[in-house]
Amino acid sequence: MRVKLGLGWLVTVCVPVVLVLLAVRVVMSPWFLQFEYTRPGFPVDLYGFTTEDRLRYGPVAIEYMLTDADISLLRDLDFGATGAAYTERELQHMIDVKNVTQAAFLVLRVALGVLAVCAVVLRRDGWILREGLKRGALLTLMAIVAVVVSAVVAWDFFFTLFHELFFADGTWVFLYSDTLIRLYPEQFWFDAALTVGTLTVVGALVLFAGMRWIGGRVARRGGAV
Repeated sequence: MRVKLGLGWLVTVCVPVVLVLLAVRVVMSPWFLQFEYTRPGFPVDLYGFTTEDRLRYGPVAIEYMLTDADISLLRDLDFGATGAAYTERELQHMIDVKNVTQAAFLVLRVALGVLAVCAVVLRRDGWILREGLKRGALLTLMAIVAVVVSAVVAWDFFFTLFHELFFADGTWVFLYSDTLIRLYPEQFWFDAALTVGTLTVVGALVLFAGMRWIGGRVARRGGAV
């Protein structure tokens, strides 16, 4: 029984990882870029990118991060008369971002695998699995509320801290005229963070409510599964 209870707590730990990274994966998609670039109030590019330009070039960086594409996908991108789209410094940062992104999604796959194994092992002790999922949902809610409040109240500090945790000093600071800032201004990242937070909260609430509903049905039937 101790082993099974331990698996229940392992489920609890995996739930926030899965919910957050699934939300990140949803945001890293063409629909989010489409929404951001076309919504009223999104910052215009002072150096000449139109909405159509952003919709053309923005998804290329997402494709690079989510596929096996080489950095040449971005290095070979050019704006015609103005030359290469990205500087070598920007390209190196994108390599770093891809490494972090792929590591994060590897963690997601592992967490999903752990949840699947735990679900199989605990199939005859469904209450342990449900409690683990409910605790995970509550843990997620507490963590996300703290992060979202921090992001809203002190966005600059939150944004800087995030980058300092994952990237070497100075490698993620760019000029406003650089392509990365023109395609993904700070407002984009603020909106992305809030969207990830919102999706994660919704997922946690649905998970918690679903587990309570299932538990209630089992209790009414007088079962222990």
